[in-house]
Parts: sequence; structure tokens; C-alpha cells
Amino acid sequence: MSDQRIWDIARGFQPSRILLTAVELGIFAEVGEGAVESVHVAERIGADARGTDRLMNALVAIGLLEKEGDRFRNSEDARENLVPGKPGYVGGALLHNVRMWDAWTYLTESVRGGTSFGRVQHEQSPDQGESFMAAMHNVSTQRAVEVTPLMDFAGVANMLDVGGGSGGYSIAFCNANPGLKSTVLDLPEITPITRRYIAEAGLSDRISVVEGDFNKNEFGDDFDLVYLSMILHQNSNVENVALLQRAWRALKPGGRAVVHEFVLDEQRVSPPNAAVFSLNMLVATPEGDSYTESEIGGWLTFAGYKDVMRRDVPPGLSALMIGTKP
Repeated sequence: MSDQRIWDIARGFQPSRILLTAVELGIFAEVGEGAVESVHVAERIGADARGTDRLMNALVAIGLLEKEGDRFRNSEDARENLVPGKPGYVGGALLHNVRMWDAWTYLTESVRGGTSFGRVQHEQSPDQGESFMAAMHNVSTQRAVEVTPLMDFAGVANMLDVGGGSGGYSIAFCNANPGLKSTVLDLPEITPITRRYIAEAGLSDRISVVEGDFNKNEFGDDFDLVYLSMILHQNSNVENVALLQRAWRALKPGGRAVVHEFVLDEQRVSPPNAAVFSLNMLVATPEGDSYTESEIGGWLTFAGYKDVMRRDVPPGLSALMIGTKP
């Protein structure tokens, strides 16, 4: 590794912070489809003219704005992904990264102490919550395209989507399987948004929504399949065993639990996104982590599942771990 590569890694936070600050301030929304001077953007967002100009110039430098004379335009990527209202808008999800920035500031302390340290809580406005859920719905809808072909719905009439958020996976699974019904379980502050997405998909007669905490509440006892996507990493080993035991009790005999997660190799260094994500859980949660195949498989076996197997989700950044209730 050259010294330049080391410097590139060390300074990697700079373009990240430029992007996140621009999203926080609404720069891309103010530029929109037009060409504007930075002083006018500064007036609209209530910021200093020089500071806004320097930020917008830096956005040009990293390829998110374009500049001609004194006027700035959004780049193609920015127009498609950073302007609210566009189908590909990810600003809501990026605001989550803004909130994570403070937690990552304490990475050194978290490594020393082995848990989250000095965690800063941010109040989220209703608009921000809506934007975040919209972005997460887009993500789950895109991932569902890769996950659905790997799922076995033979004999599955009734499934439970644990911590299902917007219901994106349930919507995709039900669209692909006309005889399937699903129940989405999530927190009370999430479920009103869940119901709206389900209604917009025209699936309110097949997808129901229940309020609950998946680390506290029982799930019922009449499901052929329990789907748990990207929730185990929030928990400790002990919490995950208890979670999978609740899922086991909710299944009919012969039913399956499907865990969708980042799955580390046994050396805990690959895939790279999962290795880095383990630090995200270190700074953000008391005991969350990225886990290996042997860990997740071991929990499933301990909880009573048989025939535990793995299916990799293209392009190999995550995987399904599947267990069957005898």
C-alpha cells in the first residue's frame, strides 16, 4: 500500500461530510432542475453566503454539482438520487448517516470500552421519518428482487415479516406468490407508514400489520414461514437466541425461519461491507455486531431448528440462513 493510498483513506471522511452537510442543508433541493448562484441558495437555506459558496464549489469538485460561470446545476447523479420527490431519492437514508456521524466520532472510545459510547440522540421530524422510510422502502424493494428467487414458498400460506418496516419484502413476496398472506410486525411509530405502503400496493387484504417489539413480544403460533431481515445485527448473541426461539414458537411444524443478514467469513474480515458494518454496530448499539455463518447457524440449531442451510444473495454482500422446525 502506497503512502498516497494511506492518505486517501485518512481523508475519506471529507467528501462524506461534504455530501451529508449538503443533504442536511437542502442544497440539492434548492438547486433542483435549474441553474442558480450560490448566494441565492444561501438566502433560501438561511446560511452564510461565503460558506455556502465554498460548500457548493466542493460539491463540484467531488462531482455532485456542475458549475458554469457563477451558476450551479445538479449533476445527473444528484438529480436522480438527491432531489426530494425523485424515484431514486436516497436523501432520507443519508440523513440516517448524518445521525450515525456523531456515533462514529466516538469509535476510539467504543473500541476501548467494547460498546457504544457517548451516543447522541437526534430528534427526527415527521418529514425526516417519512423520508427515511421512503428510502428504506426503495432499498428493501430493490433487495427483494434478489432475495425472492432464493425463497422457497412451497406450502407457505401464511408468513410473518419480523421488523418488516415499510413492508417492502412482504409486498414483493405476495406479488410473486398470489396465494400468500403476510403479517408485518414492527414498532407503533412505524406501523402507520407500513399500512400506507401496503395500501398503495393494493395488498391490504393480504398483508396485515401488528404492533410489537420483536425483542419482547411473542409472535403468535400459526405461521408457515418467519422472515427476519437485517435485524439480528442490532442484538447480542443472547438476544438473538431468544429472538429465534420466539420465531420457532410462532411456526407450525415443518415451518421455516429465514434470516437475511450480512454474514461474515469465519475470519471476520470478508465481505468488507460486513466487516466495516460490525464497527457501525459497535458505536451505535450496546452489543450489536456482524455475525458469521457458524454463529447464526449455531443459534438456529440451539433454538431447535433442523436442516440449517445458507443461500447467498447476489452480489454476495448478504445471505439467507434458513432453518426448519421439525
